[in-house]
Amino acid sequence: MLVIVDYEAGNLRSVQRACTRVGLDSVISSKPEDVLKADRVIFPGVGAATSAVDTLARTGLGDALKEYFTRGKPLLGICLGAQIILEFTEEDRRDCLGLIEGICERFDPADRSLKVPHMGWNKVEIVQAHPLLEGVVSGSEFYFVHSYFPHPSHRENVYCTTDYGMTFCSALGRDNLFASQFHLEKSGEIGLKILQNFGNWAPGG
Repeated sequence: MLVIVDYEAGNLRSVQRACTRVGLDSVISSKPEDVLKADRVIFPGVGAATSAVDTLARTGLGDALKEYFTRGKPLLGICLGAQIILEFTEEDRRDCLGLIEGICERFDPADRSLKVPHMGWNKVEIVQAHPLLEGVVSGSEFYFVHSYFPHPSHRENVYCTTDYGMTFCSALGRDNLFASQFHLEKSGEIGLKILQNFGNWAPGG
């Protein structure tokens, strides 16, 4: 069972439709027990980290995601889900899930002509191979909407980078977890390719 986590952070139906397009049956659930029973989990999201972290704590979904991660099953974060897997976010200075060491930082471009949020298509450079990136050409463009970005503490957790007045991590991972700051479900065929790879991924296999 593939579970898309519902923690009141939007865009769930578009993620589910993208999964359907690549042949992945999924359910949307806000129940911690469904997360723990899942074979694969997608942790998407848009919006404010503050309310998301509060919802994860209130519902028990945060603890369920931490437990699920320790079981070694495939976990995919998208956008907000790529930020709050880190230890801390500068947005209202909140502790997050801590699945990967690092913090989530706000854009502060030296070039004031660059608007925040970073919105639209941008190139993604692959800096480290990963099974979910098979068939993806480095320099391909993906769709972004975000004001904050993930900053892992360790280089080995960085899989992709993007330039927006500065070079930032746009995909990160560790063990059975992979996460993209860009929206896979809004990135056309190349985004669908990563979702398809996720459906075939067997971490540690």
